[in-house]
Amino acid sequence: MLRLLADENLNHDLIRGVLRRMPSLDLVRVQDVGLREVDDPSVLEWAARERRIILTHDVNTMPAFAFDRIRGNHAMPGMFVVTQQAALANVIADILLIPECSDSSEYEGQVIYLPLP
Repeated sequence: MLRLLADENLNHDLIRGVLRRMPSLDLVRVQDVGLREVDDPSVLEWAARERRIILTHDVNTMPAFAFDRIRGNHAMPGMFVVTQQAALANVIADILLIPECSDSSEYEGQVIYLPLP
């Protein structure tokens, strides 16, 4: 089962669109788990402990911190970096496709950009 953590800056319309189409998806927001305004390394640490793949729009710092964890041999369950310029419907479709055709273990140590090519 795919377990996701939406970063604080992730578009709320995207989250609503995904959950409206797949209410059973295990998706929580950082705001829901007490991580509002927490620095990126702490969010990554929490996600690793909870085995949650991060969804973020933050192309500037989150991937760099994720790669730091990977280089340091720390757990990093995965990250989907969502391009803000992409059509919302395309990103929603990709997020809905991922749990249908893959397992969360496939994303360990991976930073993947959405929408998919």
